[in-house]
Amino acid sequence: MNLNELITSVNDAIWGYVLIVALVGCGLWFTIKTHFVQFRMVGEMFRLLTDSAVNTVEEQVKEQKRGETSKHISSFQAFAVSVATRVGTGNLAGVASAIAIGGPGAVFWMWLIALIGSATAFVESTLAQLYKQKHKDSFIGGPAYYIQKGLKQRWMAITFAILITCQFGLSNNSIQANTICGAMQEAFGLSPLWVGIFLATLALFIVFGGIQRIAQVSAVLVPVMAVGYLLLAIVVIIMNIGLIPYVFKIIVEDAFGIQQIAGGGIGATIMNGVKRGLFSNEAGEGSAPNVAATATVTHPVKQGLIQALGVFTDTLLVCSCTAFIILISGLYKVPELNGIALTQTALQSEVGAMGPIFIAVAILLFAFSSIIGNYYYGEANIRFITPSNTVMTIYRICSAGIMVIFGALASFELVWNIVDFFMAFLTACNLIAIVILGRYAFRLLDDYRQQKRQGIKEPVFHRRQLPEIEDEIECWE
Repeated sequence: MNLNELITSVNDAIWGYVLIVALVGCGLWFTIKTHFVQFRMVGEMFRLLTDSAVNTVEEQVKEQKRGETSKHISSFQAFAVSVATRVGTGNLAGVASAIAIGGPGAVFWMWLIALIGSATAFVESTLAQLYKQKHKDSFIGGPAYYIQKGLKQRWMAITFAILITCQFGLSNNSIQANTICGAMQEAFGLSPLWVGIFLATLALFIVFGGIQRIAQVSAVLVPVMAVGYLLLAIVVIIMNIGLIPYVFKIIVEDAFGIQQIAGGGIGATIMNGVKRGLFSNEAGEGSAPNVAATATVTHPVKQGLIQALGVFTDTLLVCSCTAFIILISGLYKVPELNGIALTQTALQSEVGAMGPIFIAVAILLFAFSSIIGNYYYGEANIRFITPSNTVMTIYRICSAGIMVIFGALASFELVWNIVDFFMAFLTACNLIAIVILGRYAFRLLDDYRQQKRQGIKEPVFHRRQLPEIEDEIECWE
C-alpha cells in the first residue's frame, strides 16, 4: 500500500463513520438553538453587506492625533476574503469530482450540508468576533483564540492553529494550483511547471502586502469572477430549460435511490457530497472565523450573519451552477472525466470551443483568490503560536511559493487526499469548541434581535453585557 492509498483508507474511515454524523448533528443543533437564523434573517444578511468599517469615537481621535488613516476591514471586505477562499476549486473541480465518484445524488447532500451548516458558520464567526484581539491597525482572531480564551486549553488552541495552517496555508494552496494548472494545460497546452512558477511569484508579491492588500484584491476579484460565472451558467440553464426538471429528478432519486442503497453506493454518495460540500463552503471547519474576526463592526452577530450568507452564496449558487452544467451535459457518466476536466468538457458541449478557455480563465481567478485568502488563514494562526518574523517569512515562502509549485506538479488524487485528511481533524477540533462555547453566540443573537425589535438600526455590543466572561474579552470596551 503506497502513501496515497493509506491516506485514502484513513479518510474513508474518518468521514464514513464519524465526521458526517458530527457535522449534520451540530448543524441541526445550532439551527434549532438559533431559531433557524439562516432562514429568518436573510434580509438582514444582505443589508449588512453595505456596512462600512467602523470604530469608536475614542479610536478615531487617537488616530487623528497620530496622523494615521484607518485601515479597518469592513463587513463586505471580510465577506469577500472568506468567499474568495470558499468560491474556488471546490466549486468547479470539487463538485465535478463529487458527481463523478458519488453520482448526481451527491449534489443533494452538498445542498443539505450548506442549509444546516450555515447555522454552524454563524456560531463560529460570532464567537470569533467576540474573542477577537487588537493587532496593529486591524483585528485578529479565530478558533485558536476562542479555544484558548473560552475553553482555556492552550494545547488545543495550538493544535488547531497547526492543523489550519497545514490545511489552508499549505495543502489547500496545492489544490488550487493543481486545478489552475490542469485547466490551463487542457485549454492552452501550457506547462504545469511554468504556470506554477508564475502563480507562486504573483502570490508571494500579494501575501507580503498583508491582510489589507488581500482584502482589496479579493473585493475586486470575487464579484467579477462570481458574476461572470453565474451569468454563463444562467445562459446554459436557459438554453436547456426543459431539462431542469429532469436534473432535479436525478439529483433526488440518486440521493435516496433504491439502486444506490442496494448496491452500497448510498454511502459514497453521501460521503462525497458532504466532503466536497464542506471543502467548498467551509461551514464548521473553522476557517472563515479567522477573517470574520478582522472586521470592525458594532456587534459580533453582524459577522456571524455575513458568514452564514457566504455559505449560501458558495454552495446554493456557485456549486449548483457547476452541477447543473455537468448534469445537463450527461458527461458525468464518462469514467475518464473527473475534476476540472469534466467541468471544462461539459461546458464545451454546451457553448462550444470557448467553454474550456472560459473555465481556464475563471478557475484562474477563482483559485488564485483562494490562494491568497488561504494564506491569510495560516498567517493569523502562525501569529497565534509565535510572533517571530522569521517564522512568518518561512511560512509565506512555503504557502505562496513551495506549496503552489508542489500542487502544480503533484497528481490530482494525492492533493485531494491530503486536503481531506487535514480537513477531517481540523473540523473535529473546531466542532468540539463551538458546541461548548455556542451558548454565548445564542445570547448574542438574542441581544441583537432584541435591539432590532426596539427599533435600533445598528445594534451595539459591550463586553459588560457578558459579565461572567468580561475579563476574557479583549475588545468591545
